[in-house]
Amino acid sequence: MESNPAFFNAQAELKSIREILLSLHKALLDSERTSYELIHGKISSSSEFLQLLISDNRFAWLRPVTTLIVQIDEALAAKNPPRESREFEQLIEDTRALLSPSREMNEFWGRYFGAVQRDPGVAVLHEQMERHLADMNR
Repeated sequence: MESNPAFFNAQAELKSIREILLSLHKALLDSERTSYELIHGKISSSSEFLQLLISDNRFAWLRPVTTLIVQIDEALAAKNPPRESREFEQLIEDTRALLSPSREMNEFWGRYFGAVQRDPGVAVLHEQMERHLADMNR
């Protein structure tokens, strides 16, 4: 493992991003569940909601966030962590790219931006993530 501060700094930053991303992901799930229930009626259980997350195309746009969280968790929990900070730094950049306005209006960004506009809880967490990522560049 690297003994230089860049490695430990990138690892610490990735951990803090993970915490915000987990909260944001939960807020997005809650927001989408509420929107779904307004149209289709109450989802009766957590297992029914999980099944919808897996199989209903309405929730497919959330998969990039879920996948990113899994990648971050795998990098942070690896028995043999990366020898350099590059893997951690790449995941930080992947987070920045995913949650920043896209030049092309892809499905993820359109749905994500809609959730930010519609749900104050999502908006607050999005702003928190933006500030955190901006502070890292200073």
